[in-house]
Formats: sequence, structure tokens, C-alpha cells
Amino acid sequence: MLPDAHEFRQIVSGQAKGLRAAAWRAVFRMAEVPYTLVVRWRNRRYDRAEAEIRRVPIPVVSVGNITLGGTGKTPMVEWIARYYRRCGVRVVIVSRGYGAEQGALNDEGRQLEQRLPDVPHLQSPDRVAAAELAIEELAAELVLLDDGFQHRRLARDLDIVMLDAEAPFGYGHVFPRGMLREPADGLRRAHVVVLSRADRVQPAQREWVRDQVWRLAPRALWAETFHAPRAMVDCHGRCEPAEGLAGRPVAAFCGIGDPGAFRHTLETLGCQVLALWPFADHYAYTRADVERLDSWAATLDAEAVLCTHKDLVKLGIETLGGRPLRAIVVELEFLAGRAELEQRLRELCPHAPASTLPAPGGTL
Repeated sequence: MLPDAHEFRQIVSGQAKGLRAAAWRAVFRMAEVPYTLVVRWRNRRYDRAEAEIRRVPIPVVSVGNITLGGTGKTPMVEWIARYYRRCGVRVVIVSRGYGAEQGALNDEGRQLEQRLPDVPHLQSPDRVAAAELAIEELAAELVLLDDGFQHRRLARDLDIVMLDAEAPFGYGHVFPRGMLREPADGLRRAHVVVLSRADRVQPAQREWVRDQVWRLAPRALWAETFHAPRAMVDCHGRCEPAEGLAGRPVAAFCGIGDPGAFRHTLETLGCQVLALWPFADHYAYTRADVERLDSWAATLDAEAVLCTHKDLVKLGIETLGGRPLRAIVVELEFLAGRAELEQRLRELCPHAPASTLPAPGGTL
């Protein structure tokens, strides 16, 4: 039987021991070689201009990563979009729309739509066409490309790459032997490298990651961020302070790339987590899943059921097991590099009135 997402991570990280894990690592290692060759061949074609790179007549900012799973791209996209709206710049988000049904936004798209009602979001596998549509139909002045680092066909003016602090280099291997989407030396294309969830590792570990990045991308700007829980939201978008969860018993579930990150968020709030039910990333909840969650929540002595915002926009229900269902909304905070990143962003919108430009390090 093929390993599920959780077991896969345990295997490639080396945490899983035994004959089964060793056998899968050997299989994955054999598959890694041809996959890496294909990725390098594709990147080389773009590097040598053998594959066409299309440029649109407005700035393009890309937020991406080099590993599979969650690295905090969505909070960064939201933060940048809010920055440019404060600058008076008409920004449009463009993404592939992984997992979306025809004509609908995927889970990240619906999450951003609720959080950024004044920022249009176009999803299409053809992101060049989507960017052109943003200019022609929506009068976009800047395109914000979500999950765009490996999408080389659309030229960008600023390439921001997110690294997860706990597994920044995908356990040292390209998929499927590791979590890297491409070899780590692809970071040389990055203009900005951001260590996300930096509060989950010690300063010495953050310094080690920064040293590794500088060897690969010596000209890249460096920043460190973490996700601060700010509020609880219900399915109607109504918010209330998250601080009230401190000491309260809760049940939780999530369908994200790193369930441990959600547990960390809840622990930061001081919740008493009775149980956490992890689902696969981008999980498409069915009626049967909701019924199972409802029965599960009813058996726990919890005051509330908590999930991520990405999960709640897919479910659209108010309660589970007779308890209120709320999503935890997180916002990006910086430990380092905020002023330098804002300067890079300002350089791309010189036409914005000076009075609208946020001061470096100021509140967004």
C-alpha cells in the first residue's frame, strides 16, 4: 500500500524506521534521479532562453517555494496585497488554482477572497493569459503571482521564496525521495528568501539556514517571519478575538501541508487541545466527512471546534457536534527583514502618491 501524506513525510525525513520505510526510501531514491534530470533540463531551457518567457507591461511579484507542502505562502500573499492596496496600487492575484472545480476558486482562493474583498483573484493553469486578462479587464497595475517560483513562463520583477523553518531544504532530496520541488540551487533565481514560522526554531538554527541560503543565493534579501493568531472567524465572516481561547478545551482538525503548524498555533493561544484530526493538504470534505467530524466532536468535552481558515471556507457550517465551529485567522509578523522587503516592494510602484506609501516597518 502506498504511504499516505503523513507517512510519506515520516519516511523521507528519516523519522520512520524499519524495513518498510527503508524499502520506500530506496524506491523513492531511484525515482528521484529521473525527476531531478527533467527539472534541471526544464530550468536550463529557460535559463538559455530556449523556452519562451513572456513579460507583461506591469510589475509582477511572485511568492513561491522550493518544497512541497505548506510554507506560509498564503499569509505572505495577503500581506503583500494589503501593502500595495495601502499604496493605492490596483493589484490582482493570479494563481494556478490547484484543486479548484471548473469556474470556481480553490480553498486558498476563497480564503483570500474573504480576507481581501477588494483584491481580484484569477485562477488558471495559463497564468500568462490570466495576467494579460488582469491588465485588459481589471486594469491591474501589478500582478501578484501566488505559488509562482517554478512557473518560469511568466517573467517576474521580484521573486520571493518561502522556506519552512523546520524543513527548509526538503530533507536534502528532490521529490519523491525528499520534499524539494527542484534542486536547492534553484534558489539562485530568488530575489528575496523568507524563513517562515521562524519562531518554531532556535536562533542558531535560523542562522544556519541563512548561511546555507547565502551560499546558494548570495544576492538575495533575507527575512524571517512567523504566523501570529489574531482572531476567530465563523462561516459568515464574523470575527472575535482569539485571546479568549486561552485555557479552554477545544477539538481541532485541519487539511493543510503541516498539521503540526496548526497545533503550534493553538498552543500559542494557550488552548487545551483535546484532539487534533489531520486531513491531507487541500482535502475536499464530503458530506460523509462532515458527519464523521460531527460525531467525533460530540464525543469530546470541548467548548469549541477549531480549524484553519482554509478548511472553514470549504465547509461553510456553523457548528460541529453541537459546538461552535471557528477558524483561526493568522497574520504575518516579521522577526527580521521587513523594512528591506518593503523597500523592494516600493521600488516597483514609484507612481504611487508618496502620501499613500506606508512608512518602513509601519502598521499595515
